[in-house]
Amino acid sequence: MNVLTNVEKETAMRVSTTDPITLREVPNPATHPFVIEGAGENALKIYFENEDNKRAYLDIATEHPGKDFTTNLNNPV
Repeated sequence: MNVLTNVEKETAMRVSTTDPITLREVPNPATHPFVIEGAGENALKIYFENEDNKRAYLDIATEHPGKDFTTNLNNPV
């Protein structure tokens, strides 16, 4: 049986230490807020300079075309 510890699970994901709002590198990321997008080894841990930037990121509206086929924004009728 192949069981990963919490540390191994965290290292299995991709990590971005560039704040996507300011595009600045986050120094000492362990002390900064983050979000995890996705799951498993395809997950992405994104660090932010502060909670305001994290909130701004989470407030960005996104489309989910793979889940909602009732609206086609590229070819309106």
